[in-house]
Amino acid sequence: MNRFAVPGAALALALLASGCGGASPREEEAPAPLRAFYEQEVAWEDCGGGFECADVRVPLDYDDPAGAELTIAVIRLPASGADPVGSLLVNPGGPGASGVDYARAAEHIVSEQVRERFDVVGFDPRGVGGSSPVHCLDREELDAYLGGQYDTEDGDGDPTEVTPEGLEELEEANRGFVEGCVEHSADLLPHIGTADVAHDLDVLRGVLGDDGLTYLGKSYGTYIGAMYAELHPDRVRALVLDGAMDPELGQLETSVEQAKGFTTALTAFVEDCLSQAECPLAEGAGTTVEQANGRLTDLLERTAEEPLRNGLGDGREVNRARVETGVLAALYSESYWPRVRSALTDAFERGDGTALLELGDELYGREPGGGYENSTAALIAVNCADRAAPRDIAAYEEAADAAAEASPLFGPSLAWGALPCAYWPRDAVAEPVDIDGSGAPPILVVGTTRDSATPYQWAQNLAGVLESGVLLTHEGDGHTAYRTGDPCVDAAVDAYLLEERVPEDGTVCA
Repeated sequence: MNRFAVPGAALALALLASGCGGASPREEEAPAPLRAFYEQEVAWEDCGGGFECADVRVPLDYDDPAGAELTIAVIRLPASGADPVGSLLVNPGGPGASGVDYARAAEHIVSEQVRERFDVVGFDPRGVGGSSPVHCLDREELDAYLGGQYDTEDGDGDPTEVTPEGLEELEEANRGFVEGCVEHSADLLPHIGTADVAHDLDVLRGVLGDDGLTYLGKSYGTYIGAMYAELHPDRVRALVLDGAMDPELGQLETSVEQAKGFTTALTAFVEDCLSQAECPLAEGAGTTVEQANGRLTDLLERTAEEPLRNGLGDGREVNRARVETGVLAALYSESYWPRVRSALTDAFERGDGTALLELGDELYGREPGGGYENSTAALIAVNCADRAAPRDIAAYEEAADAAAEASPLFGPSLAWGALPCAYWPRDAVAEPVDIDGSGAPPILVVGTTRDSATPYQWAQNLAGVLESGVLLTHEGDGHTAYRTGDPCVDAAVDAYLLEERVPEDGTVCA
């Protein structure tokens, strides 16, 4: 996806019977060169809150399993019931989100019935968090990169009107990002793609002792699951893919299509805001959505030249780029709408951008002390590894214009967010994989009609691409559907996980 697209990471809260070691898979399942990884003994240790943690060894390069190795950080919450089914592996998306952190919210991300029957297992994918993390920029460099502003003729920061000098600055910043990745993580970059993660997932399945994989993936996590179905279809038990990525879209196509999703989400947010007694986007009684969007646009243009006040005292300007990020971050979930309303009130009435800055910090994994998780580096590295991107900046200018038609406020920045991939090392871009999951049992794809980050059409497309895809639709707002308040979706997903019983294809939960 792109620099603004962190589905499920900042806003989402992710098995096997108890014991100190995992059972080995059946001997015929593990290719001989990989058998040592599938049959390794794992040392589980108590890590608080009823959870157990461990590191699992995997090869850096699956074509050279005798070479260098990585470790995958894993956490599990043992099943609470006396008759466990096995393990449920979970991933919140990103790319770049920590599955270990996600799993610590097991009480919220899966139902009590599922927790009774499954060990809930989270893992940080390779390159993320505790699993040999990719590194590109230090804190100061990343602050500057994420807060960079487009140089435009009239100074309003409009990303569709970047000057030639601004384009040079944009290219320089993104080349610098990639050079940092190569400097710090050159050996990892060719082996950080989703196909590698899917192979790691199968090692985890084997180490945990499960004959078939049971998996819940949200947002980008759906791509991991779909890739697994393609590479290991005979080892699938049940895959829930919620908030789907479309595996057939290229880098820039993804940005343009995602812009449409954020337009839908912004409209829903603005309509809700205008229905409240107090809305910072209202100009008086009878304010239309178009007028409210105009007021937001005026704020963005004004902050390009006159940044809002930063109450955190860390020296960062709350400029157009950071205001835009703060608003966009809140569109991932309805639960964030009150926060962004309050943050916009601060901005309009007091010239204070602190709350908007904090929303953006959550999206990018910036910690209160100023350090960063490595989610931005992993996001860019995985996206650039997975999909070849144009090398000509003119293609990004065209994509920015197309995205602006879909989303005047957010679209252009979404398109420019893919620019690091123009400079990505060619030998670190994976060969494309056509995904259809041929031979896998039924796979449940869940789509939300007004999803911000992963448009509903992507769920329709993924369910259609997968040979055994079954589409379950949630009529509503927000990013992803399971365990967000729709009992119809929750019941259907639980029945599938627990009993391998799929709903009728095309079922709609209103």
